[in-house]
Amino acid sequence: MEYSDFTVEIKKMCNIDLTNYKEKQMKRRIDSLIKRNGHESYDSYIKQLKKSEQHLKEFLGYITINVSEFFRNPSQWQVLEEEIIPELMSNKKRLKIWSSACSTGEEPYSLAMLLDKMMIKSKASIIASDIDKDAVEKAKQGIYTTKGIASVPEEMLKTYFKKEKDKYIIKDKIKIMIDFRIINLLEDVFPSDCDLILCRNVMIYFTEDTKEKLYKKFYNALSNRGIFFVGSTEQIIMPQKYGFLNRKNFFYQKITD
Repeated sequence: MEYSDFTVEIKKMCNIDLTNYKEKQMKRRIDSLIKRNGHESYDSYIKQLKKSEQHLKEFLGYITINVSEFFRNPSQWQVLEEEIIPELMSNKKRLKIWSSACSTGEEPYSLAMLLDKMMIKSKASIIASDIDKDAVEKAKQGIYTTKGIASVPEEMLKTYFKKEKDKYIIKDKIKIMIDFRIINLLEDVFPSDCDLILCRNVMIYFTEDTKEKLYKKFYNALSNRGIFFVGSTEQIIMPQKYGFLNRKNFFYQKITD
């Protein structure tokens, strides 16, 4: 079995199209996982994935690359707090925000804490989604290790978490602000009329053709003059091609006629 045949089998099994990802990068990750599991071919590994739900879960978690942290790239969160959100609020009575690749919840919880700090949590709703069901379940629980909360400001840690032994648990008043969902960005319908969409450190894994499709889908999911917030290595080349105006580094505004 060749890698191309492997991608066909994975698409049949779990509706994830590996051809949308950069082949060299993804193939290297998968080959490494196959060897780690004691297999020497795609064929024998596929057989194991079909037999073992545990190994399939491991595979899906591995390829969906769940790396996240609270307030990742703090200077960008400062821009969000001081400029982007206030400007959006000046034109809206209520904000609809979507964290589109939320992993284990650090990003949407960061948003919720920020909105509470700004005293506008009653004027905003947050959707948080990911393709990985296990990651979303962990996000709903909102339980983190000492290492996991390292980037949370001390004041926020005291206000929004309760400590139990060596775990830090997000308080319910923050949890209830977030509507967690399973969404496959490449296959599913997006939430509509969003004022702010975050898709950070995800696009770097996709092919150029797939990025173009996703930029168009994100454009259509935004409200008039809504903001698209990307990761620190994901600046959009020629954003106007996709209907965006570069407002600040990593922040793009939907332009309408």
